[in-house]
Parts: sequence; C-alpha cells; structure tokens
Amino acid sequence: MAEMIAGDRRVDMAEVNRRAAQAASGLLDLGLGDGDAIALYLRNDIAFFEASLAAGLIGAYATPINWHFTADEAGYILRDCGARALLVHSDLWPMLARAVPDGITVFVVPTPAEIRSAYHLPDVPVAPGMTSWADWVAAQQPLTGVVPPPRASMIYTSGTTGRPKGVRRQRPTAEQAARQLDFGGRTYGLKPDGNTVALMNGPMYHSAPNAYAMLAARTGASIVLQPRFDPEELLALIERYLVTHMHIVPTMFVRLLKLPEAVKRRYDLSSLRWVIHGAAPCPPAIKRAMIDWWGPVINEYYGATETGITVWHSSAEALARPGTVGRVMDFAEVRVLDENGVVLPPGQIGEIYMRIPDLPDFTYQGADDKRREVGHEDLVTVGDVGWVDEDGYVFLCDRKRDMVISGGVNIYPAEIEAVLIGMPGVKDCAVFGIPDEEFGESLCAYVEPDDPGDAPAPAAIRGFLGERLAKYKLPRVVEIAASLPREDSGKIFKRKLRAPYWEAAGRNI
Repeated sequence: MAEMIAGDRRVDMAEVNRRAAQAASGLLDLGLGDGDAIALYLRNDIAFFEASLAAGLIGAYATPINWHFTADEAGYILRDCGARALLVHSDLWPMLARAVPDGITVFVVPTPAEIRSAYHLPDVPVAPGMTSWADWVAAQQPLTGVVPPPRASMIYTSGTTGRPKGVRRQRPTAEQAARQLDFGGRTYGLKPDGNTVALMNGPMYHSAPNAYAMLAARTGASIVLQPRFDPEELLALIERYLVTHMHIVPTMFVRLLKLPEAVKRRYDLSSLRWVIHGAAPCPPAIKRAMIDWWGPVINEYYGATETGITVWHSSAEALARPGTVGRVMDFAEVRVLDENGVVLPPGQIGEIYMRIPDLPDFTYQGADDKRREVGHEDLVTVGDVGWVDEDGYVFLCDRKRDMVISGGVNIYPAEIEAVLIGMPGVKDCAVFGIPDEEFGESLCAYVEPDDPGDAPAPAAIRGFLGERLAKYKLPRVVEIAASLPREDSGKIFKRKLRAPYWEAAGRNI
C-alpha cells in the first residue's frame, strides 16, 4: 500500500488524499474556489501535499513560496498572487507575521521533528489564537463528487532580474490532463504501477521538484521525504525504503561523488530504477562517474517552469553525446532563433525557444506584458543560449542573461564552471561577469574549496583553467569563499555574488 514517509511518521496515501478532500471542503466553505491562490510557506512536509491536492480539487492554485525568503520578499508574493489562504510552519510564523496582508486566512503547521533536527530548530508550538492546520482539517467533511483536472501549482520564478514572476497556467482539459500524465511517465518515469517508491530531496517551492512530487502523489507512488539533502543520508534512505525513483540536481551528484569510497560501497542501491535530473547543466565527467556508480538508471531533462519538459535523454545517450541535455521529445517543439527571430540551422548558436502544444498556455501573474516579451509566435524562451544538432540533441552554452560579452566576444560561464568543478580541491564554483573599464565586462570566479584550510590558490586555479581553456575565458578575478550563498536545492545565488561589483560601478544587474 502506498504511503508517505517523513522521519518517524508513516501515513497511508489514502489518508493523505482523504485529508486533502476534507481541506478542499473547508476551503470552499471559507469562500475559496476556482482560480484563487493558496500560499505555502512550508518546507517539504505531509501538509504541503494535503494543501496542494486540496487546491487542485477546488480549481485553486497552490502557490509555494521559497521559505528562505525574508518577510518582505514573501510578503510581495502573497500580495502579488492575491493569496486567500496561507499555510506556514510554526517556527517561520513569527518572522513572517508582519508581512501577511489583511484578509488572508492563516493555518499554522507545527514544524515536524525531522525538520527541526535537520535544521537545528527549536520546537515552536502553534501560537494561541492561531489556527492549527491539522485540527482544522480534522473538523471538515470530505469533498465528494467528480472534480475537473487540477491546475498546476503557480510557481514563482527565481527573479534573477527583478521581482519573481508567478507562472499562472490555464486549467487543462481532461484530454490535456491525460496526455500530461503520459508525458510525465515518459520523462519522470512515474507511472501508476503500484511499485514506485519516490524519494523527494529537493524543495517543492521549485518547479521541477514540485511537479515531480505532485505527479508521484497522483500516480499512487509511495513518497519518502528527506528533510534536508545530506549525501550519506540519501544513500541510507534508498537502501532502507528500497527507493526506485528520484529527482536530483547536479550539485547533489557532486556532493555524492565526494563521499569516501567506503561510504559509497556501504549501501545497497540496487532498488533504483529511474533517477532524473535537470535544473542546471551537468558536467560530462560528473554524469559519467554517476552512471559508473549507479548504473544506467540516470536520465536527464531540460525545460522550464514556463514550458514544461521538452527535452530528455537516457544514460546511454548521455555517454554517446557528452554534454547534451537531451533530445527533443516527440510531443514538443524546440527552435533556435537569432536576434531577428530567424530559425538557425543545426549547429548554430542562438536563443532557444520551445513549447509543448498540449500544455495549457500561461501568463505571468499580473504581468501579461512580460508574458509577451518571452514569446515568439507560439514559442517561449527563458533566455537559454545553445544549439541543436542534426539528430535533435540540444546543447546549452549558458543563459542569455548570464552570458558575458568581454571585448565584443561572447563568453559562457557555464563552460568554465564545468571545467573548474573538476579541479582537485574544488567543491563548487560560480563564474560571472563584472564591470571592466577596458572590455566592458570581465570574468570573476568564486570558488568554494573542499577544505577551507587548504584551498587552492587563485594562481593555481587560473593555471588549471589555462591548460584547458582559451586565454580569453580565464577569470581575471578569483575569490576563495568558505561557502557560497545558495538555495536549499544547492543552486548558487549568483546574483548575491555579482551585485556588489555592479553596485560599486554604479550600475544595475
């Protein structure tokens, strides 16, 4: 029987769905309904699933908010999405309270023991006068009857340039919903076979982990929640619960590969059948090392919150075409355009535009003009730059907004990062452009060492890159940082690293 496992808690998925139906009924009684937003300021928790499923039952948008956000940042999203209800973990409520707009119904979820342990948090009870989510749900009668297909969660993009934007997708028809389940099975590997155990280790405020988790729930999988990514604990969870499916990001691969060999051999990972990764480019050497270790169970996708997954490939394809993010799926369309909107032939670099015809269209919440800016005819771009080969395999250079133009030459930081991450002693890195009076922009690299007490010298880093890259791709500035600012998913906040340089030059980024 399918169940959800979170720390010491084990709950049948039937019970999770029953509580979602109770919550849906209660939300309707509060006046929420089709097209309304229910905000979730939660870490990955059982209540996250209950509320998301409940939103789907009444045609509302579950709207996750990055719980790392400050009160002001979270308050902006609450106002922008027009949230009618909010779920928040009890330890986060005191910080968030001042930013919650009037008129929002607030439900508090006691922060569970496994999350408190992972983040070293105190046990904060539900404050007097606040509404406990669990108690409120228990008092509701389950919603009954046939309901239309659920809306996708309204995910707010990362906001690398300006404020985050909410991707508000139209509700699918029954036919579209059925095809999306098929697409999800073909890319994520999640099918209603009754034998799937999916491990969730990425934050569900991000688009792909959220879509993956909700598809797992709707296809009847058992779901194991890892409260915070830890590489050895991940291996232990796979062995303990016979995990078959998992979504992961390349940074996690890097941390897993740095485990001692004795630790890697300690755990039985033979239950794994389908590991899917995306969200950032994966260096070919890292991909090969993971396939050597885990076997040909590793698959990769490429897409975006706005477009869905349009590109996918298997382990065998990755080894045959190192560096690709996959081949265009038969249900998707991908085009590479130049600055004038002209389609480029295979092998030529341009901006990548894509779509899935059967995916309901979207707009940005309250910003139809920004939706028009990313469109070309019926295609959409998120600013990625790359090319497609003769066989339909897509290769990325970088994001258009991250591309550095130095002395009139285009430089793609992702290429440099892929080399630098392979240097002994380097745990992680970020390369980006900074102002340069002579060249307009020059390159800066931040390096997080394996051992802060024995970090490679900047000269050694430049020397390592100089043996592998053209001179114009070498960073002029190299900084060593004990740790890099990052989200819980492991993705680095490049904007925080880049901002001081541009602010010092009196320019916006």
